[in-house]
Amino acid sequence: MLDSSSMAVNKTDAYEKKKYNDFGLGEKATSGHYRVINKDGTFNIKKNNVPLLEKINFFHALVSMSWSKFLLLVLATYFCVNLLFASIYILIGIENLTGIYGTTTLEQFIEAFFFSAQTITTLGYGQVAPTGILANIVAATESMLGLLGFALATGMVYGRFSKPAAKLKYSKSAVIAPYKDINGFMFRVVNPHGNQLLELEATVALSMLRENSNLRNFFPLELERSQVVFLPAAWTIVHPITETSPFYRLSKEELMIKDAEIIVTLKAFDDTFSQSVYSRTSYKYSEIEWGAKFTYLITHEGGKISIDVSGIDNTEAAQLNHY
Repeated sequence: MLDSSSMAVNKTDAYEKKKYNDFGLGEKATSGHYRVINKDGTFNIKKNNVPLLEKINFFHALVSMSWSKFLLLVLATYFCVNLLFASIYILIGIENLTGIYGTTTLEQFIEAFFFSAQTITTLGYGQVAPTGILANIVAATESMLGLLGFALATGMVYGRFSKPAAKLKYSKSAVIAPYKDINGFMFRVVNPHGNQLLELEATVALSMLRENSNLRNFFPLELERSQVVFLPAAWTIVHPITETSPFYRLSKEELMIKDAEIIVTLKAFDDTFSQSVYSRTSYKYSEIEWGAKFTYLITHEGGKISIDVSGIDNTEAAQLNHY
């Protein structure tokens, strides 16, 4: 029969196991040899069989897509809408537009296209004008749609500019380097932009397959320093590999067999937007350099501290401590 102290120990062990496995990703959902978080911080997860109406989120798509895709989409929409209305003007009769000088169908279509472009932007040079009730209805409808469309595009542009994001730059690889009289798992992060990030908090966890299983365990890693007040320079985040570390006595080959992935989350306060921002990345076992350390980035120039951001990935060989 277990005494009260043994029961307390068992409850503690169960709590610790639950805490390690409860990383919001699920030990079963992430089973197998997969990357949970991509290098750019996006989750490597695909959702299937979602109803179309629930899947569509135009605002999120327009705000989160790249600038090149956004601008290309705006231009393509503008071009297609003008093609549509130019075709409508041709169908209702080109004689309903005054000032059309083209003699062929192509020339008339081109002039109708540019009239549509002037109408949708409410520019209206005056050379071409609609006559008749039908042409005026189409022109009035187009101008109204143009006002709504450009208002929406303006809101999207503002939303993209005002969207807070911690665009931090991480080192491409992490390292296992000597740390004091032991070793440590390290990676480097820097803010290459001019905004100021305050009260940074780092959370790092190690994900590994269980023995003889495709299920995963998640182990929070204790850091040398999990918080900094400012990030004006580079920050090397260090996990000391002590006897209580899940890295302890694990070799490079064992990390490969266990399909190890280190998941990184950073939280900071951006004084530009006066909001909290988040950043994520991960390192797979193949992205860890053993017996290496990061080179120094900081120099002094003209009475100022100079940081070579391009050297964030630079490492040099280092002799690991044996224990």
